[in-house]
Amino acid sequence: MILGVSGWLSEKLGWKESYIRIAFVVSFLFFGVGLGLYLILWIVKMFSK
Repeated sequence: MILGVSGWLSEKLGWKESYIRIAFVVSFLFFGVGLGLYLILWIVKMFSK
């Protein structure tokens, strides 16, 4: 996506980046937490460098 969270998370977990993107979209559509989770992970990514 825009902030690079999917790529960063795929490196950390060893999963495919497309699976993580799909998980974010599904969690946003069905549970309403995908966007908030994405922003929280972006903040974690920024401070973990």
